[in-house]
Amino acid sequence: MAADELLHDIRDRIAKASRLAGRKPADTTLIAVSKTHPAEAIEPLLVAGQRDFGENRVQEAEEKWPALRARYPDVTLHLIGQLQSNKAADAVALFDVIHSVDRPSLVTALGKAMAAGKRPDCFLQVNIGDEPQKGGCAIADVPALLANAREAGLPIVGLMAIPPADVEPAPYFALLAKMARDLGLSGLSMGMSADYETAVTLGATHVRVGSALFGARAAA
Repeated sequence: MAADELLHDIRDRIAKASRLAGRKPADTTLIAVSKTHPAEAIEPLLVAGQRDFGENRVQEAEEKWPALRARYPDVTLHLIGQLQSNKAADAVALFDVIHSVDRPSLVTALGKAMAAGKRPDCFLQVNIGDEPQKGGCAIADVPALLANAREAGLPIVGLMAIPPADVEPAPYFALLAKMARDLGLSGLSMGMSADYETAVTLGATHVRVGSALFGARAAA
């Protein structure tokens, strides 16, 4: 299936899931996860009208996106991978949204970088399944991290999480949605290629879809 057909199909599925939940399709932003994919694989989606893209690594994004953005200046670029504190300034300069704020040291680094003026929207990443191999703040520590981030001047717009693999994701999405409500946050970055429709029905404002748009990703 061509890129524009894949994009149309996914947008249609998001619209159907939204209507099922009594939501508007426009309430969910589709992020095309372009990590590991070259510019020539990304451009067909740009031509088809997709404007939100997600990258895992600052260095990879720096190599691909300046040239693409010169042709498509209205792109919104999302950092969805773990961020090292020493890359905070580079991330602030390049990205429009950062989904992986997960620890006080990163909050401090981002706060310093944003003091120069540019302030990308930020999500706090929650380790929703308490998995040691995954990034994200422990559930119990999220209120303190949110307070820390606000004190540092970060524009926190919501929570992000990746549920454990190979289990039903709905309870984890529901928990993240409850946490966000309790904290007074409206943004929910949750749902990927295998479960984005479920995420939409449970309130996702951003879904991160890679393989369903690009096919199996290349080796990192």
